[in-house]
Amino acid sequence: MQEKDFETTVEELFESHRELTERKNEPLDEYNGLFTRYRYPVLTAGHIPVFWKYDLDAGRNPLLIQRFGINSVFNAGAILLDGKVLLVARVEGYDRKSFFAVAESSDGINEFRFWDYPVDMPPGHPEETNVYDMRLTKHEDGWIYGLFCAERKDPSTPAADTSSALAACGIARTRDMKEWERLPDLKTVSAQQRNVVLHPEFIDGKYALYTRPQDSFIEAGSGGGIGWALTDSMLSAGIDEEKIVDGRVYHTIKESKNGQGPAPIKTEKGWLHLAHGVRMCAAGLRYVLYIFMTGLDDPSEITHRPAGYFLAPEGDERVGDVSNVVFSNGWVEMPDGRVLIYYGSSDTRTHVAETTIYRLVDYAVNTPEDSLASAGNVEILNGIIGRNMAFVKKRG
Repeated sequence: MQEKDFETTVEELFESHRELTERKNEPLDEYNGLFTRYRYPVLTAGHIPVFWKYDLDAGRNPLLIQRFGINSVFNAGAILLDGKVLLVARVEGYDRKSFFAVAESSDGINEFRFWDYPVDMPPGHPEETNVYDMRLTKHEDGWIYGLFCAERKDPSTPAADTSSALAACGIARTRDMKEWERLPDLKTVSAQQRNVVLHPEFIDGKYALYTRPQDSFIEAGSGGGIGWALTDSMLSAGIDEEKIVDGRVYHTIKESKNGQGPAPIKTEKGWLHLAHGVRMCAAGLRYVLYIFMTGLDDPSEITHRPAGYFLAPEGDERVGDVSNVVFSNGWVEMPDGRVLIYYGSSDTRTHVAETTIYRLVDYAVNTPEDSLASAGNVEILNGIIGRNMAFVKKRG
């Protein structure tokens, strides 16, 4: 490649990146009374800075070959800090390793741009291989905590088994989202822990955790469900027992697995929770999002649980590295009462859906629960239809 061609190509790469990051998002004209999807993902592999992927020195890389390939950007933790929405995205390279990187937007919907460098997260274990899916909690102790999955090969398996893994809850804290202090991993009696989330407030002077105990890396086994546990400290966090708050249920959206999404939001009616549920179908595992609410006095007790899913993969969201999946570990309550929900689709990209606290609370409190049987659900539906018939007849 000639020097002129090199410089021209570099300029074209930067211009293409600028056009993508400055593209205005558009709300979709689809109404369900609950949330608004947006046309474009807020983060994709294309949003990664050009100077991450290419060595821009013509002497070292005269052919301008991509040196650090980025496969996907998804499952982002979220926080509102100093008037900016910050996403801590899971960035996965061509090499399958994930790492964390912070992207910033002034309004949480448009023009997300990554900070110059990814998060420098020191390993918590000598054999730690992969980290991902960070949940952010601005705790009343003054720290911002990031809890995430820290994965390594299972040492108990034969050397020929190169897929079995151990998942632990990694813990880090920060004041400014730039300097991170890695703390010891959560000590737990469960064989594996994923999707662990820190509650924003002290409970009886202790830190409260939403957990997800599992027998193995993929299968819930005798474990599973969203757990609840207390620890005296986050500096050496440890739990001796877990109470299942929201368990798996046969023939529902969460029959295979379920897990807490982001930290819950406090409202006048209770704590709002966003979670993911997993079921098996002919196409494999299907991930959807659902809502439930717990009590203000006791955040470990569910007070409301609307039936079924809140958000499921649609259209292009269903296509990607791991198809038919939506997953959320980040949402932000804005000062005006809006809630921005960030969700990954098919382990490939990050989207935003917009709603309000008012709508979420109404949905949580007034939507019927699942009767857990077809006949019972038809009875619920007939009640809704019956109450609507006068209106239908009036319309002719």
